[in-house]
Amino acid sequence: MTSVVRTVTFDARDPYELAGFWLQVLRAERPEDDEPGDPYAAVNTPEVKLLFEQNNDEKAVKNRLHLDLVPDGPRDAEVEWLLTLGATIYADHREPDGRGWVIMHDPEANEFCVLRSAAERAATE
Repeated sequence: MTSVVRTVTFDARDPYELAGFWLQVLRAERPEDDEPGDPYAAVNTPEVKLLFEQNNDEKAVKNRLHLDLVPDGPRDAEVEWLLTLGATIYADHREPDGRGWVIMHDPEANEFCVLRSAAERAATE
C-alpha cells in the first residue's frame, strides 16, 4: 500500500488573506467558494494543494516543515517579486558563484525557501 500527500495545511490568523499571498506566489486562481472570514481557504495547483485553516495561536518557533520554491526564471528576480507581495527575507544563503538559496517568510512568518531555477542549476553543473 502507498500513500500520497494530498494537502499541506497551515495554521493562519487570516486564512483568506494568507491564501491570497500564496495564490499570487503560485499563480493560481482562488476557489469560488472561498470567502473572507471563512475558517478555511485553499490554493489548488496541479502539483500541490495548500490549505489554510483558522488558528489564532501565535507562531512561537521555526516551522518544522517548509516549502521549497523553484522559480521558472532567475531566482533573484523571484525573490524581488516575492518581496513586493509582502514576503520578507529571513536569511540569505546566496553564494558569489550563483549557488545557494534564500529563506523567506510569508506575511504570517511561515518559512519557505527560494532555490535556483532549473536553468540556473544546469549552468553551474
